[in-house]
Amino acid sequence: MSKPKITITLVDRKGSCGCHRGHKIGDVFDYDTQRGQLCPMAMHAAFPYIDILRYGGTLPLSKAGDYRFCCPDADVINVFRLDIEEP
Repeated sequence: MSKPKITITLVDRKGSCGCHRGHKIGDVFDYDTQRGQLCPMAMHAAFPYIDILRYGGTLPLSKAGDYRFCCPDADVINVFRLDIEEP
């Protein structure tokens, strides 16, 4: 069974401070090859979502109709979108 490709895109920021890792809206990360470049706090929040999607589970969609999660830093609150490309 081949796993789908997951892309993580920073799409919004809700907090009043900039990202401590320097991430900016529009940044894109390939989960398989670039996850080490993503803030560890954001990666920690992303992993359960990615694990569920990779192994056939479902998640609720955001109001925008896609999968989203936020970094846990209350001063930053970066919003990321997950895109799935089936093999």
